[in-house]
Amino acid sequence: MKFDFALILTVLTLLCGTFWLVDKLVLAKRRGPDGKPNDTVDFFASLFPVLAIVLGLRSFVYEPFRIPSSSMMPTLLIGDFILVNKFAYGVRLPVTNTLLFETGAPERGDVAVFRYPGRPVPRPTDPPVGTDYIKRVIGLPGDVIVLQDNRLTINGAPATYGPEDIYVGVGAPAAIEMTGARRVSETFAPGHSHAILDRWDAQWDDGDGTWTVPAGHYFVLGDNRVASDDGRFWGFVPESHLAGRADVIWLNCSNWACVDSFDWRRMGEVIR
Repeated sequence: MKFDFALILTVLTLLCGTFWLVDKLVLAKRRGPDGKPNDTVDFFASLFPVLAIVLGLRSFVYEPFRIPSSSMMPTLLIGDFILVNKFAYGVRLPVTNTLLFETGAPERGDVAVFRYPGRPVPRPTDPPVGTDYIKRVIGLPGDVIVLQDNRLTINGAPATYGPEDIYVGVGAPAAIEMTGARRVSETFAPGHSHAILDRWDAQWDDGDGTWTVPAGHYFVLGDNRVASDDGRFWGFVPESHLAGRADVIWLNCSNWACVDSFDWRRMGEVIR
């Protein structure tokens, strides 16, 4: 079952807000200036301002996420804690993700967080539809994307690839397993370059193909092209599923308990 923290936070905020409102408008008048407030009502009412601030910040400003997998290596490592800009792609209501007003749209090369749309033919191992995913935006509406042997061509223009080296994984066991993969730089937009992993002994299906991105959708890939479940295998991300743009790493902790696993060197690293 998917744990929906946004839903839980929203319900708690509304519940505590109800206690706060009833206390201010009804109970305060009944008890008078010298009366003692009910302990239960006072407890929930006192939580409301704190919960409202937290809900507002994570819904409309920045939301923290933790990277659980190797699909965006070498850009993002397992255990990276990142801040996601929630107003980069429009201001949306929490839980429903309904767009209130537009503030911008994804650009090619953005690292975006979105709700997993599901594949046309579901598999037993698939995550629930709506699970938070993070990938790099490759195709914009109307683009024609060709991927052949992990080399991109976008609207007839081939991406350029720099010198290769051998990647050495660090941190979590799943990251260390990527040691030996080939790392190369990829450039498909002026002034924008990032590293990808494109060869590995245990490589997944290459996912070669050609895709035309429909209106209102985006085509995304993981930077770890040899081990990423992305648009090659399940299609396009609808605009309505966008959650925000990953902007910065604020901490790295390669195990869930964060015991002896901090990497302070990644703190404050801008995601490109």
